[in-house]
Amino acid sequence: MNKFLSTIVALLSVVGCSSPDRTDIVGKARFSEELLELKAYFQIPGMGVLVRKGDQTLYEDYLGMADIDVQIPMDSLTTIQMASLTKIFSALVIMQLVEEGKISLDEPLGNYSENLAIGDSIKIKHALSHTSQGVPGRHFYYNNYRFMLLGNVIEKASGKDFRTNIYERIIDPLKLENTYLLKDSLQIAMEKRKVAQPYFLGGEPEGGYMVKEPNPGYIDYGYSTAAGISSTVRDLSKLSGAMDKNALISDASKNKMFNPFGPGLPYGLGVFTQEFMNEKLVWGYGQYDCYSSLFLKVPKQDLTLIIAANNNLMSDPARLIDGDVTYSLFALSFLKNFVFGLEEEPLFENRTSLETLEHRLHRLTNNKSEFLRKKLMAQSLAATFMSRFNDREGTMSKQILNTLFNHFPDYKDYGDLLLMRNLYMLKFMDDIREKEEFTDFDHKFTDLGELLLEGDENNPYANYYMAHFFQMKELHDRSFIYYKNIVEAKNFSPWWYTKEAQRWISENTSKN
Repeated sequence: MNKFLSTIVALLSVVGCSSPDRTDIVGKARFSEELLELKAYFQIPGMGVLVRKGDQTLYEDYLGMADIDVQIPMDSLTTIQMASLTKIFSALVIMQLVEEGKISLDEPLGNYSENLAIGDSIKIKHALSHTSQGVPGRHFYYNNYRFMLLGNVIEKASGKDFRTNIYERIIDPLKLENTYLLKDSLQIAMEKRKVAQPYFLGGEPEGGYMVKEPNPGYIDYGYSTAAGISSTVRDLSKLSGAMDKNALISDASKNKMFNPFGPGLPYGLGVFTQEFMNEKLVWGYGQYDCYSSLFLKVPKQDLTLIIAANNNLMSDPARLIDGDVTYSLFALSFLKNFVFGLEEEPLFENRTSLETLEHRLHRLTNNKSEFLRKKLMAQSLAATFMSRFNDREGTMSKQILNTLFNHFPDYKDYGDLLLMRNLYMLKFMDDIREKEEFTDFDHKFTDLGELLLEGDENNPYANYYMAHFFQMKELHDRSFIYYKNIVEAKNFSPWWYTKEAQRWISENTSKN
C-alpha cells in the first residue's frame, strides 16, 4: 500500500472501521491511483472519468491534455468522439418508435430499403442485436454495416432524418449541450465546440519504454446509427440517469435492451450485457483510430462508469468487440474498487506479486478468486498488445499466462475467444514456425479453437486464428480447412477476414 493510501486508512481508523464511508473513500483513492497507472501504461494523452451512483456523482476527474501542442488540459466541456456509443442513442430511438407503434422489432429489415439484398429472415431485432449473420438470432457477430441499416428504419418509420430524431428525441429533451453528431470540421468552428485533439500511440522505445510524445491523429467525420456521436462524460451521465428513470423509454423496453438477446449471447439491443461475479453488467464501448470510450452500468448497485480518451488505447487492447468488458483493465479497476470491495488487490501484477499469488488465492473466496483469474487474463492480453511498442511486455504476458495456467489449470472451462486470441498473438509476434513439436501454449491454443468451433463452426475469428496459426507452421492443408469455413459461411457480410481467406485460398490453389 502506498503512502497516500496508507494515510487515508490511518485517518479512517481514528473515525472507526464501522464508518459507512470508509470503503467508498479507500475505493475512490485506489481508483484514482489506478487511473494514473493506466493512463501512463497506455500513454493516453487526456481522459475524462465519471462514476455515478443514483443521482450522485461519486467521482469525476479530468486527466492530461486535450491538446498537447498548446497545453490545453482536459475539462468537463471538452468533447470526445464516442464512436460506437452512438449505438445506444440509436437503440433508444428504435425502442421509442416501437412504443409508438410505428415499427415492430419482428419486421424484416429489408422492408425499409428497396436495394437491400437480404432475405425476410433478417429482422430489425437481428440487426439491433448483432445476430443477423449466419442463422439469424443464433450467434453474436458484431456487424457495423447491418447496424447502420437501422438508419433506414428510423427515417422511414418516423418521416424524419436520423439526425433530427437524435436531437429531438434525446439531445434536446435532456439538454445535452455538449453532445452532437459530427458532420465535418466546419461544424466544429460554427458551433464553437471544444474538442479533444486526436492522437495515435507513437514514438520510439528507449530503454524498453516509449518516451516520445504521441503522434497527432485525425478526427473521424460523418455519422450513422452505428457511430458519430461526440459528447462529454457529464452529458453521458445525464443520459444514464434518464435511462435509470425511464425518462426516454419504458421499463419494459429498457429490459429488452439490457438483457441478452438469446441464451449465451453477450448483447441485448444496442448494448452489451453479461454476468460477472453475480453482478449484471450493461455496457457499451467506442473505438476510433484516435479515440476510445466506455459506458458501464451495474444496475443492481445503481452504479455507472463513463470514461473517454483521445487515443484508442482505452478500448483496443481489451478487444471489446468480442463482448467481454472484464478484459478491460479500466472496467476491472472500477469493479474492484466500487463494486466488489477488493481495494487491496493490485490492478497490475508484476514479477514479485505473481510469486505471492497462491497465498492471496487462499484468502479469497471462490467468487473473488474469479476476479483474480480474470485480472490475469486481462493484463496478459493488454501486455501482449503493448508488446508491439515494448518488447518486455511480451515476456510479461507469457509469465502471467504461465502463472494463470499453473493456478487455474482448467483452461478449457474458462477459456474463451480472447484467451485464444492472446495465445495466437504471442505466437504471431514470436513468429515461431516449428512443425514437429507444439509448445504448451500451442496445445492450449488449438484446444480452445476446437472447443469454440464445436459450438460455433462459423465463428470467423476462431477460424481465422486457427487458419493463420497453421499457416505459420506451414501446415497448409490444415489452414485450408479454416479459411474455407470463412469463405463458405452463409449470410455473412464480407469483411477483412473474408478477403484474407479468399486471397490465401486463391494464392495457394494457383500454386498447386
